Amino acid sequence: MIKVAIAEDDFRVAGIHEQFLSKIDGLQIVGKVMNGKETLDFLKENEVNLLLLDIYMPDILGIDLLPELRKNYPALDIIVITAATDIEMVKNSLGYGVIDYIIKPLKMERFMETIEKYKHKRNLLDSKPEVSQEEVDQILMSNSHNSKQASNQELLPKGIDPLTLEKVKKVISHQNQGVTAEEIGEEMGASRTTARRYLEYLTSTGEVNAELEYGIVGRPERIYKSHN
Repeated sequence: MIKVAIAEDDFRVAGIHEQFLSKIDGLQIVGKVMNGKETLDFLKENEVNLLLLDIYMPDILGIDLLPELRKNYPALDIIVITAATDIEMVKNSLGYGVIDYIIKPLKMERFMETIEKYKHKRNLLDSKPEVSQEEVDQILMSNSHNSKQASNQELLPKGIDPLTLEKVKKVISHQNQGVTAEEIGEEMGASRTTARRYLEYLTSTGEVNAELEYGIVGRPERIYKSHN
């Protein structure tokens, strides 16, 4: 059994984590803690294989716990689950060897995929004294996929969320005649200002073309068209 601890100051969120974990065989939830001090105390007294760690806790930031956790518990696997979207947080977390960085609100499919991959890798590494090149490649390919996702996110400027960006791309790709920021905003359920921010970003990358067109009252309006 893989022993899992949850470090999360919101008991409702911790309950959601626990509910998701209960759907996966081979896991045992050994404890839930609500701050940094409780996390350190719990790890001293209990065997834990996997820690689900929040960044924003009331006494110590999860990011500040990572150096001590890595020093004292080198075999501990850590998944960060947090609302922190700052790229420096992501970089620092990956630098301390977290196996995944999941941004709240937590999506069950994304979470379950991470845990299943983790189970597979751990079972593979624990089941035999030697592994084949193919098995090593499976492990490294999984890690490479997570690193690629983080690298892609790192390239995006502040205020551009990768999931929302993909949604904007999908919406505009179906608009052959071109659309305004207001129309895109209505289609995706966002404000005109938000839609314009993403459209202007896509224009700067060359994925979208913007042209000025004059309406009935003579006011120019930017029309966005996908190059695809």
